[in-house]
Amino acid sequence: MENKKEIKILIWISIIFGVAFFLPIESARFTTAIDATFDLVKWYAREHVVLCLLPAFFIAGVISVFVSQGSVLRYFGANAKKWLAYTVAAVSGTILAVCSCTILPLFSSIHKRGAGLGPAIAFLYSGPAINILAIILTARIMGFEMGVARTIGAVSFSVVIGLVMAFIYRKEEKIKKEEQMNIELPPEKRPMWKTSFHFFTLVLILVFANWGKPAEGDTASTWYYIWAYKWYITGFFSLFLGFSLIYILKIKWQWVLAAGVVTAASAILATNFIESAKLSPLVPMIVGIGALSIITLFDKKDEDNKEWTLSTWGFAKQILPLLAFGVITAGFLLGSTHDGKTIAGVIPNEWIAWLVGGNSVFSNFFASIVGAFMYFATLTEVPIVQGLLASGMGKGPALALLLAGPSLSLPNMLVIRKVIGTEKTVVYVTLVVILSTVAGLIYGGIF
Repeated sequence: MENKKEIKILIWISIIFGVAFFLPIESARFTTAIDATFDLVKWYAREHVVLCLLPAFFIAGVISVFVSQGSVLRYFGANAKKWLAYTVAAVSGTILAVCSCTILPLFSSIHKRGAGLGPAIAFLYSGPAINILAIILTARIMGFEMGVARTIGAVSFSVVIGLVMAFIYRKEEKIKKEEQMNIELPPEKRPMWKTSFHFFTLVLILVFANWGKPAEGDTASTWYYIWAYKWYITGFFSLFLGFSLIYILKIKWQWVLAAGVVTAASAILATNFIESAKLSPLVPMIVGIGALSIITLFDKKDEDNKEWTLSTWGFAKQILPLLAFGVITAGFLLGSTHDGKTIAGVIPNEWIAWLVGGNSVFSNFFASIVGAFMYFATLTEVPIVQGLLASGMGKGPALALLLAGPSLSLPNMLVIRKVIGTEKTVVYVTLVVILSTVAGLIYGGIF
């Protein structure tokens, strides 16, 4: 036994030494991939973690602590009416407007509360795939027919994939159904409308804080005006959050007022002393999240308030390390593309554009595979696919990538595996890739 342990240590030392010895630092492709990795990590940290992931963790905490198990079981449980469970799951993306990573804490939360596998998977796919903002942007930039095809594909995929997963693992679901029939649920602590108000206030803050910039030259649309005033809108909904903290969670109004004043002061200081328009909003968001954490952790009236923040931390602790590893790997292999800038990874972008031309089975399958492993932040898939179309990508593979890409990514897969296991993750990813390939073939054949 001791010898085996020593041999393993020797093997790992040899592998690490070999990698260091043959490190191809003279290769321009390798050094560019390193640059792309750091660029993607930096951009992800600045653009995505603070404004998107942190609020999502708090929303997941609301589901975990404030949304009763009875409510989750009523809408998503193994005994819930199928039409209701899949309808709620399939349209959730139109409300949430999140990416493949932001949906993870929410999926993990409803899964832990007893949601059936089928509805939970439908929710997991629909969250990022049926983002109403992204679909509108797709229709405006790539044509109405592409926007309609993406909508139909995303809605139907979420239901089909959920139903297929539930059928494959029907024995497990049967056991879960029997167990849930015997659960004695405690009475609701507060009316559902109060929890819903608190939940959707946080969702609206998440949506408007991440409202995407419209296309260049678009200065007259509603989309543009919402984007131009999104921080005022976000601040407006923050007032609703303050009301919710006082009236629903019963936190002392003096504490909530102090947290609001500190957050507002940080916003004013950031606007005046930080030149970057992209970085200045991060300061009040960080201060606001910190203030919210403090007043809930030290609240003595209701133990659930403290548990909310502790649950939020639990999701962050579980998910962030896996996301970090996934982002680093995706950046190194596939490069970094954002804000009109592209830095190639080890796999050249030209190869990808060349491999997804036309409308063959291979080109659609390859587009689905690339989309499944590549990371797309909310709305970024549209300009990326637009650039690939300009480079010769076929319309079928473009749709395949749009259907597989936003709902999956390497970081996303790593976290899903931890929640539902390796086998179910492989089945889920395979279903997304196959359905995206078929949809791309059909669309490419028609258009």
